[in-house]
Amino acid sequence: MYEAQTTSVSVSTLDRADPSPTWNDVRVDHQRVIRDVTVRLSMASSAPEACRRTVAALSRHTPATISVLLEAHDRLRCVAATGAWQVFATVPARTGIVGRVYATGVAAVVPDVTVDTDYLPVRPDVTAELCVPVRDPAGRVIGVLDLQWSEPVDLEPWRETAQRLADRLGTRIAALGGPPSESRSEKLLRHAAALSAASTEEGVISAAASAAREVSTLSTAVLLIGDPQGARLGPSPLAGCELETRIRTELAEAGPEALGRMIDRAHRYGAGYTLGETGHPPTEDYRPLTRAGVRTLIAVPVGPPDTGGALLVADERALRPDPTTVSLMELLAGQAWTSLDRLRTLARLREQASSDPLTGLRHTGPFGQRIAAATPGRTALLAIDVDGFKTVNDTYGHQAGDQVLVGLARALEGALRHGDELYRIGGDEFVAVIEVTRPEEAVRIAERLAEAARRTGRTISVGVALPRPGESPDRTLRRADQALYAVKRQGRDGVHLAAA
Repeated sequence: MYEAQTTSVSVSTLDRADPSPTWNDVRVDHQRVIRDVTVRLSMASSAPEACRRTVAALSRHTPATISVLLEAHDRLRCVAATGAWQVFATVPARTGIVGRVYATGVAAVVPDVTVDTDYLPVRPDVTAELCVPVRDPAGRVIGVLDLQWSEPVDLEPWRETAQRLADRLGTRIAALGGPPSESRSEKLLRHAAALSAASTEEGVISAAASAAREVSTLSTAVLLIGDPQGARLGPSPLAGCELETRIRTELAEAGPEALGRMIDRAHRYGAGYTLGETGHPPTEDYRPLTRAGVRTLIAVPVGPPDTGGALLVADERALRPDPTTVSLMELLAGQAWTSLDRLRTLARLREQASSDPLTGLRHTGPFGQRIAAATPGRTALLAIDVDGFKTVNDTYGHQAGDQVLVGLARALEGALRHGDELYRIGGDEFVAVIEVTRPEEAVRIAERLAEAARRTGRTISVGVALPRPGESPDRTLRRADQALYAVKRQGRDGVHLAAA
C-alpha cells in the first residue's frame, strides 16, 4: 500500500524513454502539454501512479515545482511531487494555499507569494504559485494540483491548462477507485495526535478505543484498568454498540478478580489474539467475553500491571487478525499509556502544588480561589486555631507538633459534611468553608469540629462568619479571625459567631 512518506518522484525513473525536459516558458505549447499528460494518464493502473505520471509529464514542459495532494481523512496528503528540496507529506485541510483551494474549490493564482500569508515555502526562490482543485466526475473536490515557479511566468494560460489537467486527473483517479485510502500506519499516527491532545483520562480512553477499532477493523475496544483496590472497566466511549454493552455486562458480573486475571495474563505472557477458527474453546479467563458473543479478540498489555491494564479489541465475527495488526495494537497501547501516565503525573503535581505536604489539606492558593466564589448569606467561613500548640512544640518538639496537626486534620475532616472543605493556611491555623442556610447551622458545624478535636485530646477555638453582601472575602475572613480571638479571650475551646 502506498505510504505518504514516499512523495518525491524521480522523473527520469518514471519515464526513462522520454528525452530530457526541453521547456520554453515564453512559448509553451499548452495543447502539447495536455496531450502528453493525457497519454500518460491512460497508462496509469492506480491513483498514485496517475498522480506521479501527471507530475512527470508536466515537469517536461515547465521548471515549476509540481505536486499533487489528495484528500486523506481530514488532511491533504502529497501523493506525487517533483522539483523541490522538500515537500510537505500532509497538510491540514485549510492550511496553506493548497488547503485553501481544497476547502473552497476555487483556484488560486498568486503572482507574488510574498503577499499571500497562506503560502507554504518549499523552495527559497519561489515567486509565483498556481493551485487548482482536482474534482471527481461528480464535481466533488478530492485534492489539488499545485505549481510553483521561481522564474518569470505567464500564469493565465497555465491556469486554464492546469485546470484541464486537474479535471482529467480527477476523472482518471475516480475510474481507478478514488484517492488512495489511509494506510494503517497513517491512521495510527493520526490517532496518536488525538491521544496526545486528550486532556482527561476519559478522553484518552475514548481516543484509544476509536483508534483500536479503526486500525484493527474490529468493532469494539474495551480498556481494563489495573488498580490495587481491584481491576475495573474504563469508561465507555462508544454509545449504542450492542457488542460492547454485552461485553461490559458480562465483565461487570464477572467482577474485579476476573478482570485482574485478564490483565495479569496480558502482562505475564504478552499480546495474544484469536485465529478466527471454529471448534476451539477459549481459555477460562476469556469465558465472560465468549458469553457476550465475542468470536475474535486481540488482547495487549497497557502500562504496568498494577496501575496500567489491558486493551481488549473484539468482534462478534470470526476473523483472523494478522501479527502486524497485533503489533499496531501494542504500539497504540503504549501511546495510550504514555498519555494516561502524563495526565496522572500532571494531576499529582497539581495536587502537590496546591496541598500542604504535612496534612494533605489544600492550602492558601486554593483557599483564596474558594472564598472568592463564596455566596453571600450561604457560605460560612470557620477560622480554626489549635489551643496551646506552641506549648506542644516547645515541650515535646516539632515532630510531636506535626503529629498533633496531622491527627487534628483527620479528625476535623471526619467531622465535616460531604462537600465542606478544610484548608491549612498557617502553622496551626485552619479554615473550613461550608455551605449553610442559616448562621445557626454554621455554629452547629463549628461545635461539631470542636467536639472532634476534644476526642483527640486537644482543643480548638473557632470563629464563624458569613459574608455580607458586597463584602470582600478577605474582610469576611478577618471577621472570622476576630470571632476566634473572642473565644481565646473567653478561655479557648469554644465557638463564637461574628456579628452579621
